[in-house]
Amino acid sequence: MAFDKKHFTGGETEGGITSSYATDDGVKLKVPYSFMGSIYDDAERDAAFAAMQQDTLTMGPKTQEFQNKFAKAHGVKHAFACSNCTTGMHVATQVFDIKKGDEVIVTPNTFWATSLVILKEGGIPVYADIDPRTFNIDPAEVAKKITAKTKAIYVVHYAGLMVDMDPIMELAARHGLKVLEDCAHATGAAYKGRMAGSIGDIGAFSFHSLKNITTCGEGGMLTTNNDAYTHAIQNLRCMNNNHSWGENGASAWQFGDKIHCKKESARDYWMPAHFDVQSWNGHWGNNYRMNEVQAAVGCAQVDKLDMLSAKRREIGHKITAGLQDVKGIETVYEPEGYHHVFHLYTVCVNEQELGGSRDEFMRVLYQEEGIQTILHYQPSYHFSALRKLGYDQNQCPIANDFFYKRETNLPMHPRLSDADVNAMIEGIRNAAAKVRKRHCKA
Repeated sequence: MAFDKKHFTGGETEGGITSSYATDDGVKLKVPYSFMGSIYDDAERDAAFAAMQQDTLTMGPKTQEFQNKFAKAHGVKHAFACSNCTTGMHVATQVFDIKKGDEVIVTPNTFWATSLVILKEGGIPVYADIDPRTFNIDPAEVAKKITAKTKAIYVVHYAGLMVDMDPIMELAARHGLKVLEDCAHATGAAYKGRMAGSIGDIGAFSFHSLKNITTCGEGGMLTTNNDAYTHAIQNLRCMNNNHSWGENGASAWQFGDKIHCKKESARDYWMPAHFDVQSWNGHWGNNYRMNEVQAAVGCAQVDKLDMLSAKRREIGHKITAGLQDVKGIETVYEPEGYHHVFHLYTVCVNEQELGGSRDEFMRVLYQEEGIQTILHYQPSYHFSALRKLGYDQNQCPIANDFFYKRETNLPMHPRLSDADVNAMIEGIRNAAAKVRKRHCKA
């Protein structure tokens, strides 16, 4: 589908297409694509203002409260707030000790960040194709890609529907692999009674503006049930900041050529130096902290999570029901035992049944019916950087077909009204009929 940048007003900001899909092309929209995925009201405003009055504005009491609430909501022992999902996944990659030459199996149907964090540590992303119904990584395809160099599997719960995790975890146990759950789309999602981020070794969540809950536009969270990971995560997200005491309670620090130590039963608050720095398994941490205003807003958002998920599910199920009999249009598949939280609503076009292409359908839906849809995600190996590295451009044919011929994503957020939902259903039905009619005449 051609994309005319001169009509894309979001491109005038530094965020570009990651912050807006607004256009100035003259199309009158009934339902535009929104970049705010949640609902804010007095709860978030009051929480943010109260946090601004604190003496501590980063990694303080509200961050701890947010972590505790999030862990409880997702059935995990530990949760660690961070600056965004990408930085969280980078920390997880370091915790897994991914190094140069290590292979990590990953889905091609994901935002670039899932591959980026592997490459940053010198690892090699290895792509396994997707299931054509769920659009998630296919465990059978994962099994084919495991080699002696494989060290981890990174799954992505696309659109808010969790990956079939049992076979993934069975593969990981059999081959001694780590599992990262990229839960950027899946806050509040569940699989066979288990929450997103509670099954793999580490889960990583996003609170970007688009996501099901958002902490002022950016933010992330790591989850784990592994006690052994807590020290590594805490240090790697905060520049290897190690608050440690020497042997037998001695505080120690060094300057010049002297070591200064002091043993006391009552430690002076200024001793030792306020932090120490150590690498972790040869990996260096970074400043991936969350601030207190974001965390305070996150607390208010977690309090609304059940309501926000229920609204998304109601909207998603209504769209599914309204499109059941539209020839050439495929609705979202939700397997039994899964709790889909509809971060995205992905409509698929069956070009053979419709009689026209996906791009033609999108064009009619947008220009004539006023419904703005978008595409997620171009297979990661099609980006210029990976093409230059020699990645096979046809290695995942289902993912290729999905992005270039089948899928488009409807506006989806909990503020959609019944009128908005009905307009989308009617618009899709009309657009499909128009495409079929034009090709019948031809």
